[in-house]
Amino acid sequence: MLAFIARRLATATLVLLVATFIMYVLVALSGDPLADLREQNTPEAQQKMAFRTKNMQLDVPVPLRYLSWLAGVFRGDLGISKNGEDVASMVGSAMTATLQLVVIATVLGAVIGITIGIVSALRQYSAFDHAITFAAFVCFSLPLFWVATMLKQYVAIEFNTWLKDPTIPIGVIAAIAVLAGLLWAAVFTGSAKLRLSAFAIGLVSTGAVLFFLSETHWFADPGLGLPFIAIVSLLAAAGLALLISGYEHPRPLYAALAAAAVGILLYLPLQSLLADPSVLELLGFALLTAVVCAAIGYGVGGLLRRQAIPLAIASGLFTAALIFVDRLLQAWDSYSASVNGRPIATIGSATPNYTGDFWHVSLDAATHLLLPTLALILVGLASHSRYSRASMLEVMNQDYVRTARAKGLPERTVIVKHAFRNGMIPITTILALDFAGVVGGAVVTESVFGWKGMGSLFTKALHEVDPLPVMGFFLVVGISIVLWNMIADVAYAYLDPRIRLS
Repeated sequence: MLAFIARRLATATLVLLVATFIMYVLVALSGDPLADLREQNTPEAQQKMAFRTKNMQLDVPVPLRYLSWLAGVFRGDLGISKNGEDVASMVGSAMTATLQLVVIATVLGAVIGITIGIVSALRQYSAFDHAITFAAFVCFSLPLFWVATMLKQYVAIEFNTWLKDPTIPIGVIAAIAVLAGLLWAAVFTGSAKLRLSAFAIGLVSTGAVLFFLSETHWFADPGLGLPFIAIVSLLAAAGLALLISGYEHPRPLYAALAAAAVGILLYLPLQSLLADPSVLELLGFALLTAVVCAAIGYGVGGLLRRQAIPLAIASGLFTAALIFVDRLLQAWDSYSASVNGRPIATIGSATPNYTGDFWHVSLDAATHLLLPTLALILVGLASHSRYSRASMLEVMNQDYVRTARAKGLPERTVIVKHAFRNGMIPITTILALDFAGVVGGAVVTESVFGWKGMGSLFTKALHEVDPLPVMGFFLVVGISIVLWNMIADVAYAYLDPRIRLS
């Protein structure tokens, strides 16, 4: 593996050198960096032209200028922009904003899209499959700027106005309940009686929950509460155990349930510790949770410890995440009051000059992330769902899947251990490209929502004919693409034992 990585790094270095040289020449010849100063016939303009010419080395031939820039890169110096700013600092601040915006959207879009695609493949040609296919094509064809504008209007402006009196009309409750019932009926397969029962359960449960939330004005002062956390964490532990290990040998299930139960019992004692924590304290709590849950899995798992330990850790961290979200929502009412009752932001990455405790600052960041994240998820999950559906359908028709069924293996084992693992190979390529492109930012989304990320840095530098910020952007994105493609190659060998990196 080390030899493979060394060869790939050597090849990638040569590719980056050629690509950066071509890009540098193109940007250097794309316009005149002194054009704005040539229009001013003043002594100050002449001084600025001389200063900019010296800083940007405009009196040096382009190939020599590139070699000077490349030597600076090896020293960790990306140069100075035309306005005298340090390019490394510009790229660093822009990358921070971009990663904050795009990473969450990319991960959620990939997880949701792949899950929907797999379920759609398992329910091929069902009502659920047709509905998902239609929705995926609609989302894929929507212009991102239009989606972002609609989200600003209806998920921010209209929603903020509605929060002053957060009651849901009966007609809206009925419509949402019917849609939920249809979704439940589409997911379930079997006789018409079973699907009708699923429709009724989805209809009644959704309508009852929405009516309760409306009557209690839950949206004005939301929270999860201990009963909700207990029920959801235990159900999630049971569902995860069913998916990974099944119920034939119950010890992994007991480990997952025990980890969730420990988190539930610690809900009340943790409230005082979570009054105003720091990020390091939260990371420490997460690490401690993983250690404790690993010990639970080791002790309860018996001979099935290899399955019980990861199940217990996942169950414990999920319960901890629910407790974190509950504590975050407890600060919603006071945060909303501090921003004049308009909590959902429409522009920027943070409220200017906003101060508060950890929970208020976190809510401020989350509400600014909400709309751009939704926009990117809606557009991105469509492609992920289609790729994962096509991949799973191709794998499900392979001989080894039919052989596994003929041997009498449970359907869960056939899908999770045989079909899904091999179906992930082409999806891994798509995910690697997506995560590599994360660093490049989202130009349209950043423009609509006023984020100062890598996308806006790139477009602004191109517009102003400022080569070095463009090269800083190109260098970071190029390195990211190389690294993620290497990670994808290594993942192939893990997913398919027939692939050898040697």
